[in-house]
Amino acid sequence: MRFPSGEPVIGNSLSLHRFFAPRSVAFVGATEDASKFGGKCFANLLNFGFGGRVMPINPKRDRLFNRPCFASVDKLPEVPDHVGIALSGSAALDVLEQCGRLGIPFATVFSAGFSETATPEGEREQARLQQICRDTGIRVMGPNCNGVISFVDRFALSSTFAISGGHSPHGDIAIASQSGGAGQINVMWRAMQSGLGISYQVSSGNDADLDLLDYIDFMVESESTKVVLVVAERISSGERLRKLALKAAALDKPIVMLKVGRSAAGSAAAASHTGSITGADEIADAALEQWGILRVHDTEDLCEFARLLRRKNRPRGRNVAAASVSGGSLVIAVDTANDYGLEWPPLSDACGTRLQQQLPNFGKTSNPLDLTAAAVGRDDALVVVGQVILEEEHIDTFVPVVTMTKRVEFDALTEMATTGAKPTVVLWTGSCVDDSSLRLSDLVRQGVPVFDDTRRCFRAIAASAWLATAREKLLAGAQDVAAPVRSLDPSVLSLLRAGALTERESKALVATYGVAVTVEALATTADAAADVAMRIGATVALKIESPDILHKTEAGAIRLGLASPDAVRAGFAEVMDAAKRYAPQADIRGVLVQEMVPPGIELLLGLVHDPVFGSVVTVGHGGIYVEVMNDVARRVAPVDVATAHDMLQSLRIWPILAGTRGQAGYDAEAVVGAIVALSRLGVDYGPTIREIDINPLVVQHKGQGVRAVDALVIGCRPR
Repeated sequence: MRFPSGEPVIGNSLSLHRFFAPRSVAFVGATEDASKFGGKCFANLLNFGFGGRVMPINPKRDRLFNRPCFASVDKLPEVPDHVGIALSGSAALDVLEQCGRLGIPFATVFSAGFSETATPEGEREQARLQQICRDTGIRVMGPNCNGVISFVDRFALSSTFAISGGHSPHGDIAIASQSGGAGQINVMWRAMQSGLGISYQVSSGNDADLDLLDYIDFMVESESTKVVLVVAERISSGERLRKLALKAAALDKPIVMLKVGRSAAGSAAAASHTGSITGADEIADAALEQWGILRVHDTEDLCEFARLLRRKNRPRGRNVAAASVSGGSLVIAVDTANDYGLEWPPLSDACGTRLQQQLPNFGKTSNPLDLTAAAVGRDDALVVVGQVILEEEHIDTFVPVVTMTKRVEFDALTEMATTGAKPTVVLWTGSCVDDSSLRLSDLVRQGVPVFDDTRRCFRAIAASAWLATAREKLLAGAQDVAAPVRSLDPSVLSLLRAGALTERESKALVATYGVAVTVEALATTADAAADVAMRIGATVALKIESPDILHKTEAGAIRLGLASPDAVRAGFAEVMDAAKRYAPQADIRGVLVQEMVPPGIELLLGLVHDPVFGSVVTVGHGGIYVEVMNDVARRVAPVDVATAHDMLQSLRIWPILAGTRGQAGYDAEAVVGAIVALSRLGVDYGPTIREIDINPLVVQHKGQGVRAVDALVIGCRPR
């Protein structure tokens, strides 16, 4: 299949070709008054160079811009592929319904006054729009949006000034945003000013029908696009985003996302330790990292990273080398690169020999290379050095740090950066001594990954290396979430609908998935507790068993290290009394008599269910200081063995688990098994489980396994 422009596409899940490249377009609300929204949009449509048929609709005019003007969509001489609607809310919906009945496939509704108002009337209007889409099959961008721009097919339905006054050639950077200002000014206009070319841009507004992921999917599949930049206020479906990320990885097209809204307020009402440290932004962060989507925190990084990521020969490893005639610049470069985890491996003796041959005044072989003497009288020193260094198998990226040089060296660096098999990333901190008109944007337009700021240069290299590793992991571990699901226990589902499970019930559930739990039994009398303790045959702990007392320590309803029948009987009475004082109305089932587990490393293992991303597994430093330490890793379920290993190794406590300073290591493999098991439980039970908290999960030395000492499962009560 091909676009009308002749551009081939790579498979497509939702055909948006006529949305981005219509053969004909109508515009409702067209006017010659440039002070009005409809006037700005229609002028942009005409001036942007669209080659298809344009049909303005305005019942008050016979002609607009020397074109025939039509009274309504049903008076058009043909059915257009796309209609822009610039009318107020209810009038826009009347026209939209008419478009749908006529079989028009796509519309863009610019009007505001829908769900973004957070009013009942606005919600009703948006619900009506969605019903029109369901009833007629028309697909809609918006409402409350600033439209679509296809530089590939010279099609623009947008009021933005960023494309006025010129016919910018199309490029290979696509931009998707729900916000008009953020997407079209902060990103698109900034990118164009820096020398980047754009393929597609959307500002999709409320996403009532088509949403941000639909446009990103199209952009990823388009052969006109190499990098997709995203400004996301909300994500509609984690599972769709996961599949989209897999597609982008398979096509080697980076997605870089600025996900806004980093508030921690969403975790305030959490009942468990896991919930209290797992807010919406932490979950989004974990999902994007897991799926190889590069998250940034400002629009400048979006644009600047794109300079590098659009290159197929972009950095894919962390080993860098640099050269300059400025020793001070190199010192700054080393310090900055180290901040981002980049490495400066030594150059080989053979490399030094070749450099001596090429540059007779060359001094000591080092990385980075100070060329002060060797560069005297040479306009090609950086290029010569770069060519030799890039022959080193262990060097991933060469960074020529350019201060003052001539145009001829810039031209040579441009050729090396754009044609070399390995990446050359130019750091330009000075000027061109014989061509003052040369600008950084000129080099960007020629495809050179060039930066004028040391920090942003090395941050971009580190980001590119991270993306390469993340892509490999994603493709290697690609799996289908819709794997066979075990039959769910009706009795467990009944307990989950009631709310929180007791500790004993929670452990029984996680144990069915293979998480090792403590030996224990429930006692309803002091004598029964003593009998259970005798059967366990070791020192025991006593805990209140109640679905209404989630934090037993706070209630004072725990006793530890009881070694005799009399101590157990006395402890039973104390636990019961403490629970009744703490929560007089609580449903108390008895006292749990539990083995005391030998000391080990205490971890937290938990799960929360997110409405967008689904079940999310958390592992980290456990015990009573979970929130204080905040040493955790999160991944969206399902989690495989390799991912579970990555989670553990990312923790600050990992060196202790692995064994350090001559100390024996702990059973990391058993922890990995527990992570994978809890992940499967989360996938199976899905939204019926709100939170799971296993804290502590005590990890014994290698080969001795783990024990879930305490567990809490909280179900989702039906509304």
